[in-house]
Amino acid sequence: MSDLRAELTEILDEAEWEWLIPHVQRDAVILVVPELSLVDVGVAIASDKIPSVQQWIDEQLITKPTTVQVGEWNCSRSKRFNTLIVQPYVLVQEITAVSAK
Repeated sequence: MSDLRAELTEILDEAEWEWLIPHVQRDAVILVVPELSLVDVGVAIASDKIPSVQQWIDEQLITKPTTVQVGEWNCSRSKRFNTLIVQPYVLVQEITAVSAK
């Protein structure tokens, strides 16, 4: 398991919205809320941890992008995402600007 976690951590990357469009078109993108770790979700999916994945789906912590989200991202083509490929899926988290306090 630690080898899988290390491998997924190694391939964690950033992507521009335009790079993700073909994956959205083939319905392969899974949006992960910022409160979850992309690596944790990737390990669970790759290891067939169905109860964990189903719980995240039920709680809407991992979802398919909505048409509204896709529309917003199309309008802001400079949008960036943290990404992790776990075949056949591309897990993504929006990168948001951190507001200064």
